[in-house]
Amino acid sequence: MSPPRVFVVDDHALFRAGVRAELGSSVTIAGDAGDVETAIGGIVATRPEVVLLDVHLPGGGGLAVIEAVRTAAPDTRFLALSVSDAAEDVIGLIRAGARGYVTKTITRDELVDAISRVRSGDAVFSPRLAGFVLDAFAGDLPTPIDPELDQLTPREREVLRLIARGYTYKEMASRLHLSVKTVETHVSAVLRKLQLSNRHELTTWAADRRLL
Repeated sequence: MSPPRVFVVDDHALFRAGVRAELGSSVTIAGDAGDVETAIGGIVATRPEVVLLDVHLPGGGGLAVIEAVRTAAPDTRFLALSVSDAAEDVIGLIRAGARGYVTKTITRDELVDAISRVRSGDAVFSPRLAGFVLDAFAGDLPTPIDPELDQLTPREREVLRLIARGYTYKEMASRLHLSVKTVETHVSAVLRKLQLSNRHELTTWAADRRLL
């Protein structure tokens, strides 16, 4: 069987280059992208068998990528590869249609195996993440997972993570392709909904929930 055709989506160019180098001849890299818009166009154009997809991306996140290409590229399967092991991230992507979710602590051989299994139609999860999925689909996980976080729109969650990571309004506007004024409006909405007063409180709130 020929190597899987893989498209890599991550907002860190160095990480994408590292994945290319690590996977080597075990896969065929169809392309890569660092934001939602570029990822959608690239996936639709190249029709890879498997997309390695980060959760948090400029322009809407991994969920937006899956939702946008699900109809245009129905045979493409998604494997989330993220630093985040938060339950809401795992379950959100699986509900959207991802076939697996592994963290960036995975070894090279484990990742090659995971890609191959996802291409074949299997579901693949890092060991501790499988419990989240089983609980969620068995109905044992509270819904919403975090009532406070659930108040926020997908765009507000993006803004929350970026401001908690120390980005300026101007930097966030550039990454999200928004005006500074629109970013300010989103930040105000996040602070109001979470009943927080400033960036420091927001950063603490996000860190407590492992959202950074």
